[in-house]
Amino acid sequence: MQISNSRAVRGGTWFALLATLALGLMLSVGFTALAQDATATPAPTLGAADPVKRGLDTARAALEEKFNTDLTYVRAWTFEQTEWKVSIDSCDEAVATIDYRPVYYGWNFNITALSGRAWTVRVSFDLKAVTVCTREEPTTPAAGATPGANPNLPAPVAGSGASGSLELGGHIFAVDQTALDAMKQSGMKWMKFQLRWGLGDGTGNAAGQINAAKSNGFKVMLSVVGLPEQMGDYDSYISQFATFMGQVAALGPDAIEVWNEPNIDREWPKGKVNGAEYTKMLAASFNAIKAANANVMVISAAPSPTGFAGAAGCAETATYHVCNDDVFFQQMASAGAANYMDCIGLHYNEGILAPSATAGDPRDNFPTRYFGPNIGRARSYINNRPICLTEIGYVSPEGYGPIAPGFAWGADTSVAEQAAWLAEAASISASLGYVRLMIVWNVNATLYNNNDPQAGYAIIRPNGAGCPACATLGTVMGG
Repeated sequence: MQISNSRAVRGGTWFALLATLALGLMLSVGFTALAQDATATPAPTLGAADPVKRGLDTARAALEEKFNTDLTYVRAWTFEQTEWKVSIDSCDEAVATIDYRPVYYGWNFNITALSGRAWTVRVSFDLKAVTVCTREEPTTPAAGATPGANPNLPAPVAGSGASGSLELGGHIFAVDQTALDAMKQSGMKWMKFQLRWGLGDGTGNAAGQINAAKSNGFKVMLSVVGLPEQMGDYDSYISQFATFMGQVAALGPDAIEVWNEPNIDREWPKGKVNGAEYTKMLAASFNAIKAANANVMVISAAPSPTGFAGAAGCAETATYHVCNDDVFFQQMASAGAANYMDCIGLHYNEGILAPSATAGDPRDNFPTRYFGPNIGRARSYINNRPICLTEIGYVSPEGYGPIAPGFAWGADTSVAEQAAWLAEAASISASLGYVRLMIVWNVNATLYNNNDPQAGYAIIRPNGAGCPACATLGTVMGG
């Protein structure tokens, strides 16, 4: 597989981390600077052009302005290069969540004045964003750590994981020659189908989908979803669903996603919308799948990217029940979900800017608007499993006419932008090193009406326009 290394790196984007590393930022001092004694000279023992020196000067200037103090001399200072999982602003109690800036990489400077007063100041690598912290941000497990076992859940069954580099796939509605040609041109290795299961259903549909993919040379991923209205007897339903998942795994798919967007009541029963409740199903399904076929990659259900519930995190009324995706991830992590997945499922389908952008969305700066910050929301809580983007797409009405009112934000996205942005997302995903799958939503949907513009996401375009994204993706993926 060939991965293109060419992509724009813009000042202020989350890719500043890579640029800073290239500067040899840490040199011989490591990740944490030695504390500077109060009798030291005013300027730290760093070159004037050193990026850490400039970062420290920025932090010190912010403190002097905010507190009207003189920090020419300090008792001690340390620094740490870091990633802020939520935002540079998340340690400042005065900043509302909705106003958090999409800045995620930089330094933490701990500065102690001669008086003994101490502060933590966050400074972005480009020096454009500074936050004086008033609280500590909750820590998350170190990379590679596995949360403790949940005594209320069964021990996980052993099996293979999700090793390997990025592979591309597409969500497909009809397996025909046009779709096959488009997928191969794009460099796709995977076909994804969604399978809707009802109580009492057999595995015939699953067998047909698996055969359709494998007979055409593709790996196959099934996103298996049930019917929320059948989940009244919750524990019994989970048991029956897990049994079905084991039966599907025995048919030989390459990956199974356990449900779809369970953080919203359109896909999950009201009163049970909670990451811990979903983890019960994930654990039962994981064990059934691995017991039947240890080689099947188990992917957790991607939540719907949303901040609908606001600061409360979850909201329940007589008409709806929803949890924000980051809160849902946190609930899953606390329940031990990482023990029951090979890959964490993630969706991204509301973008109207290039994937490298981290600011400038005219709607607002909520993290799910942006590709990188959206990934960061999952990594904030479950960072010891790779990411599987089980849906990523950009909607364009080009060739179809007016877009559904609920998707009006995508009205100005062109097919050319769709093609360029999908390719850039693939390049970025490959460079991250922890994205295992990127499933394009979608290949060949035909539904396009006043409620649902699925076809607007399709990479095969109408009226003989072909598949512009196939060419751009193929260049990145070596298709």
